[in-house]
Amino acid sequence: MCCRPHWFWCLYCTIYGVMFFFMIFSIIFWIVISPTSVKFHVTDATLSEFNLTNNNNTLYYNFKLNVTARNPNNNIIVYYRRITAIAWYKDNEVGYLSLTPFDQGHKNTTFLGPIEFKGNTRFKLGHKQLDEYFEETRLGVYNDLAVDFDVRIRAKFGGFKSGRFNPPVVQCRRLRVPLVSSNGTNSSSTFSFSDRRCSSGSFFTDRDADAGA
Repeated sequence: MCCRPHWFWCLYCTIYGVMFFFMIFSIIFWIVISPTSVKFHVTDATLSEFNLTNNNNTLYYNFKLNVTARNPNNNIIVYYRRITAIAWYKDNEVGYLSLTPFDQGHKNTTFLGPIEFKGNTRFKLGHKQLDEYFEETRLGVYNDLAVDFDVRIRAKFGGFKSGRFNPPVVQCRRLRVPLVSSNGTNSSSTFSFSDRRCSSGSFFTDRDADAGA
């Protein structure tokens, strides 16, 4: 018998047994819930300004986009407690902004937008990237734009509500975005933005827990 007369072994066996059954319960609970990651899509994106000046060291930009977030789960509610949107161009950060927190019920699609990045930033492209920028300017369509969403959430799985945690960063990459003129016309007559699905990874896992492992 594991539980010997000595109190220490009884306590040890009790704790071990509780931990074992809790682990089994957690696995079964997770299988029953079987959460599906929240799905993010960029449905529209435009640039009304995107100019490098001051010897190609300062970027002036006005970047707008619309994004949808779809919670496909039947039994999970997502509470977004922090949402930071970060814009990139050719792996260089353009700017960031904080979005308004919200709660998202099951089988719900939430519209995020219009999200607008506007301003200027110090910017330095490599020679190859600079050549690509000038060619894209000539064509009126800019490649390699991206938007990340760094979120902090809580989730309610049935009757269980989690603590706050940080899911993997949602990555909306390789966006091809047209430049529009002041009257709203597209600078490229042959291109319009197409819906782009983002990568949300294992959305209901804590990326910080993985980093600390």
